[in-house]
Amino acid sequence: MSPPFEGIRVIDATHVLAGPFATYQLAVLGADVIKVESPSDPDQARLQGSDRELNDIGMGTAFMSQASNKKAVAIDFKKPEGQRIMKRLLATADVFVENYRPGALEKLGLGYEDLAAINPALIYCSISAFGSTGPRRELTAYDNVIQAFSGMMAMTGDRQTGPLKSGAPVVDYATGTTAAFSIASALFQRERNGGKGQFIDVSMLDTALMLTSPYLTALLWNGKKPEPKGNTFPFATIGCYHASDEPLMIAASNLTQQKRLWTALGREDMIKENNNQRLDSHEEEAKVIAEIIGTMTADYWETFLQERRIPAARIRRLEETLADPHVGARGMLHSQPIEENDERALVVPISAFTMSAGERRITSPPQKVGAQTAELLASLGYSVDDLHALKAAGVIGGALDEIR
Repeated sequence: MSPPFEGIRVIDATHVLAGPFATYQLAVLGADVIKVESPSDPDQARLQGSDRELNDIGMGTAFMSQASNKKAVAIDFKKPEGQRIMKRLLATADVFVENYRPGALEKLGLGYEDLAAINPALIYCSISAFGSTGPRRELTAYDNVIQAFSGMMAMTGDRQTGPLKSGAPVVDYATGTTAAFSIASALFQRERNGGKGQFIDVSMLDTALMLTSPYLTALLWNGKKPEPKGNTFPFATIGCYHASDEPLMIAASNLTQQKRLWTALGREDMIKENNNQRLDSHEEEAKVIAEIIGTMTADYWETFLQERRIPAARIRRLEETLADPHVGARGMLHSQPIEENDERALVVPISAFTMSAGERRITSPPQKVGAQTAELLASLGYSVDDLHALKAAGVIGGALDEIR
């Protein structure tokens, strides 16, 4: 089969992490993604990453981790001529994704109603911090701010550390995944409903609250407030215990698994018949487990418990995880050169799933700002003289050498 989104054109006017990740997921599944940036103020993620030299040339690793398979076009659509170019471009599109403050693009004549009049089949996905409705709609935020606002940080960490954000930008990437799913859903719905597009409103706060679902539901049911418990769980058979050398995470979650754990540890007397008994004996169980786990290495216990179908893993750093043969066997990492003459390999994750039909793939490396501007605008009917005039006026950016 062909890639799932082959033939779908996506105009990506997003920046930083959430929006670019959403369009990246569509791109690796075959969508024709065109990233639009301002010539004078491109995506800030281009300037961020672990390699300062790459940051200086606008190719930071934060940007490149989710920029493959995209064409790069530089258009200043705050200028009237830039807005006209965008409308011509969006008339050819299936999907438009943006993550500006709600209301900002409406003021530029690039809101959903404006574009639906030009292209009724267009799916318009707006990603923002708090969503396009509600009293906080115009506030801006990043992942860490939403983690703070949503209650996630207050339930992370423990009494000693105080509130902690997640080590990874989970709200950004969950928002990007949510946006990609919503776009796929809208494309499916369009096929079933006569080709009509629609507006999609994706909120980072809504996404964060989805991530807290079990705690949110418990709180609204009986007022049970989530407290920061670090690596401690309601049941002692789930938690982080220190082996003789390093920490080990155990997850004997259900009644069957806790029975397996106590049997494996030679403490059948600790087996409980129901979860209320487990809750009531947390302190006693935790003490017993800690004493036993502390007698051997984390490697020993990981193998010992996994062989007995008890979920467990010692704490690994990212570099060790990436070196594990299992990660290589899954094929979710792709290696490619950034440029033809650059011997260094850029390794990026592709997607977190495989399909038996309709492959995921990377066909082109991340592009510099405006790399395909001339090519794309020429396809829209702009002449060589038009392009040079637009560049001189600061409306577009990128090299014009390939257009004669």
